[in-house]
Amino acid sequence: MKRLSIFVSGNGTNLQRIAEYFKDNNDVEIVNVVCNNPNAYAIERAKKLGIPLRMITRQEFNSPEFIREMAALQLDLIVLAGFLWKIPSSLIQAYPKKIVNIHPALLPKYGGKGFYGEHVHEAVVAAKEAFSGITIHYVNEIYDNGEIILQAYTALDEKETPDTLAAKIHQLEQAYFPVAIAFLIKN
Repeated sequence: MKRLSIFVSGNGTNLQRIAEYFKDNNDVEIVNVVCNNPNAYAIERAKKLGIPLRMITRQEFNSPEFIREMAALQLDLIVLAGFLWKIPSSLIQAYPKKIVNIHPALLPKYGGKGFYGEHVHEAVVAAKEAFSGITIHYVNEIYDNGEIILQAYTALDEKETPDTLAAKIHQLEQAYFPVAIAFLIKN
């Protein structure tokens, strides 16, 4: 049995898609959802999916107790699905190449502190890029700098807006993120 923890900060659509993807797979269990935002809709999604929820404060997140708590879960993979806090070095060291993130751009472009959600799409459209996409990567101590696992592309139209690009990126996330996770936990 492979055990996953999913970290979220927002709406939780990737959480929902990942849970649906693995719901009939007896070899994979989402053991909990870790959330840092008490207003995140992902909380409701976790409840509806019947996945235990762990709300976390910044102080708890950076504590040795949290690392021990996560270790007790015997996790095979931590999945960042729209989680907006930087992962502490202590957690990265406890889970080397076992924490993955999805970024809504083709890294190394449009990555780093402050580049998330609509900020990324606005920058890509303003730069008149021909392509954008998603990057699934391992997490290291530098924002959006870990080894790339997978990238998927989409072309931008002449009349592309940040909102239309966001919709295209969301489709890529929904299609590729669960498949990439399945690949990682099998290998």
